[in-house]
Amino acid sequence: MRKISIIGLGYVGLPLAIAFVKNGFDVIGFDIDSRKIEELKNGIDVTGEAEVEYLGSRNFLITSDVEELKKADFHIVTVPTPINDDHTPDLRPMIGASHTVGRVLKKGDIVVYESTVYPGVTEEVCLPVLEKESSLKGLIDFKVGYSPERINPGDKIHRVENILKIVSGCDAETLKIIAETYGKVIQAGVYQASSIKVAEAAKVIENSQRDINIAFVNELSIIFDKLGINTYEVLEAAGTKWNFLKFKPGLVGGHCIGVDPYYLTHKAEMLGYHSQVILAGRSINDGMGKFIAEKTIKLLFKQQKSLGAKVHILGATFKENVPDIRNSKVFDIVKELKEYGVVPTVSDPYADENHLHHEYGARLTDWNSVAEADVVIFAVEHREYKALKIEDILSKMTKKTPIIIDIKGVYQREEKPKNCIYWSL
Repeated sequence: MRKISIIGLGYVGLPLAIAFVKNGFDVIGFDIDSRKIEELKNGIDVTGEAEVEYLGSRNFLITSDVEELKKADFHIVTVPTPINDDHTPDLRPMIGASHTVGRVLKKGDIVVYESTVYPGVTEEVCLPVLEKESSLKGLIDFKVGYSPERINPGDKIHRVENILKIVSGCDAETLKIIAETYGKVIQAGVYQASSIKVAEAAKVIENSQRDINIAFVNELSIIFDKLGINTYEVLEAAGTKWNFLKFKPGLVGGHCIGVDPYYLTHKAEMLGYHSQVILAGRSINDGMGKFIAEKTIKLLFKQQKSLGAKVHILGATFKENVPDIRNSKVFDIVKELKEYGVVPTVSDPYADENHLHHEYGARLTDWNSVAEADVVIFAVEHREYKALKIEDILSKMTKKTPIIIDIKGVYQREEKPKNCIYWSL
């Protein structure tokens, strides 16, 4: 049985490590963040994704010591793949992890990358780094593969074990070993891609496809707002047709959907092709925070409240019921409102305030501060917020004719009180 190392113990790496641990593998969990390592050793998982009872398992070594990685012969890299400010791929975490793994590589080892990348990164970017650091010959002394992660943060149904796993390898023998190794922990089974580039491409288009579909309904919401008709009513009517795809408008952030399409379009640019559909979708979705903020200001202006108005935003994370704030589009709304002289307060039952302040310079306030707000923006569908009726929010608001901005249409089916202004995408 292979001895596994997982490089990167975040939303992807930690659940994967525990899946291997549960199935009897010896696992070395490595991360450069010493604070995270200490938290995990003490049974604390800030992501909320792990089965923490397995953190103390005898066959699970949690460490930031690179030397420990030498004990493994099957290395899995699960580091982030963010984008730069100019929307180009930031491959530094991947390259850094490759340097780390390269320093401990032995003949016969296998390195599998799970991070979302454009086709070619594993073999053209990472493999040379592994060779340089190890002084070994790739595809001869050691082998590489790619198996894209499909983790959905906060999803307690679609877990790593019951999501079909795409696997690929640099040759047939390596593919067989990778498939057999993952097959021992992935109950849903594995799909063997014909090449590493095919597997890389399959992953990056999964999120690009979803991004484009959401961009379509976001653009519809902008058009229907100008027409004065309700987007959700239109979608419900259209949804009576059997083959209509049921997507909803909203903020598209996070580390996957809001980022991955740029990896694909970057590769296309390298090949001399300028993407049209994919970049158009990204442009629409990236602009939704600005659209929502401007709509908020217009509604305030109609009530002659825009100067000195108080706005409270419910939710700061990129999606519901998780503490993950990476690429949260809520702060696009915050940034745009500040351009109009409105500094909103934000509450969130899951976000870590220290992480929030470090990433966005923001602080959290108690949701009860809606009492002083002219506007409440319902941004993230956390279960604690969804449990509230619209009357629960309005009963706390002391301002005359308060405004409710319902981004996800949570209160679409509720009868709206007459003493408020209600708007949704």
